[in-house]
Amino acid sequence: MKQLTALQQQNRRSNSFRNGSSPLDSTVDGAIKSPATIFWLVIHGLCCLISLVLGFRFSRLVFFLFFSTSSSPSTTTIYSPIQTTLPSVPGRVPVERNMSRVVVGRHGILIRPWPHPDPVEVMKAHKIIQRVQLEQRSEYGVKSPRTVIAITPTYVRTFQTLHLTGVMHSLMNVHYDLVWIVVEAGGVTNETASLIRKSGLRIIHVGFDGKMPVLWEDRHKLESKMRLHGLRVVKEQRLDGIVMFADDSNMHSLELFDEIQNVRWVGAVSVGILAHSGGSEDGELQMVGGEDSEKDEKKSQVPVQGPACNSSDHLVGWHTFNTQPFLERSARYIGDRAIVLPRKLEWAGFVLNSRLLWEERLNKPVWVKEIEEVGTDGEDVESPLSLLKDTSVVEPLGSCGRKIMLWWLRVEARADSKFPVRWIIDPPLDITVPAKRTPWPDAPPELPSSSVEKVIITQENTEKRATKSGPRRKRSSRKRKHTTKVLDEHITSTKHSGDN
Repeated sequence: MKQLTALQQQNRRSNSFRNGSSPLDSTVDGAIKSPATIFWLVIHGLCCLISLVLGFRFSRLVFFLFFSTSSSPSTTTIYSPIQTTLPSVPGRVPVERNMSRVVVGRHGILIRPWPHPDPVEVMKAHKIIQRVQLEQRSEYGVKSPRTVIAITPTYVRTFQTLHLTGVMHSLMNVHYDLVWIVVEAGGVTNETASLIRKSGLRIIHVGFDGKMPVLWEDRHKLESKMRLHGLRVVKEQRLDGIVMFADDSNMHSLELFDEIQNVRWVGAVSVGILAHSGGSEDGELQMVGGEDSEKDEKKSQVPVQGPACNSSDHLVGWHTFNTQPFLERSARYIGDRAIVLPRKLEWAGFVLNSRLLWEERLNKPVWVKEIEEVGTDGEDVESPLSLLKDTSVVEPLGSCGRKIMLWWLRVEARADSKFPVRWIIDPPLDITVPAKRTPWPDAPPELPSSSVEKVIITQENTEKRATKSGPRRKRSSRKRKHTTKVLDEHITSTKHSGDN
């Protein structure tokens, strides 16, 4: 009995607890089911999603949209910077106030019109950029750069302006102090002097006794003597720096001038040989061929001259261009439509310290020859290696010859080609074909007698061709008519045989 009464009391307590909590549950369910609560929950969720997508600045942007002051009822300004009036400076162009602004976060960016209305400010900006570049070069570049001494052999010819202008602009872009020694064959001329004067560089223009020959082999020998003459000028004037041989038809990378600053005495760089066929029918110059063509496909198609290094980046030999397969079809004279071949090692691939030329014997290495001992009695000097007693002291540059920063090219016009002096056309050329926007002349320009005869002959040939083509067309039409007649007769004969 006691157990039954205890169980009944527990059931009553649980029922009373359930009956007492039912009003709270009903209020919670009613609050959740109310449309206003559901609406605000949805809005809150949407705002959270948009804030996640756009970032935490969305709420700040909404705040500025609602609470910032607007200049007009239709437009709303997000950012209104404080404008201060500065006193006007005499001689300065007033800056327009109608400038658009861009807001990045909380900061406004002023967009100025281009070009800048004040040229003084433009020059200040350029000077600031130049100053920054100089500081970067002094901080991360060569600490104590040396003067670059470029020796260029040249002579007056049709393509001199073309080649000399290219190397001149390359030297003008060098960031270091530069001395340009121009050695001209046949003596100093006004054409060359007026051209190189435009560079604004420090120039030493000297002449060399001897006219440039027509044969390529003789030209290579004379150019070597001209380079030696330039080295003697360096010795006489005791120029301190790095000597390089910048031929007027070669192409130089500006990285080359930074690389040669690392040389101590004598350095060598790789030279890309751009040997061309000159329009010959033999085809372009290729290194790949023969039975080992599959192995040689991985090699470069462009021949390279320069130092060869081992795995420890030490000089062990030289990359040379094998000219034996092309000797029979190589160019013999200037303007020949054949492959122009280089020498075994070009002068342009070497640089040297100028102190090797004019320093006292006690202060320079023992493996250097005196320049007076080289090239005597008409001896041919193929490369600067003739100045050294031991060629193993050469320092390979450009990642030990793996980087090409110089290209050798020889493109010349015929030796007897005519061109205007200094490439100045005076008197001006006559009109041969009028421009489209100018009225046509009343009478066409008079042609030479030979050209008139050619025109008459071509007209006669065209008339003859027209007359010849006429009967051919008639014959073809007759043949067609004849074939149709034969077909008709064959059809009629077959019909008669079928009727019988």
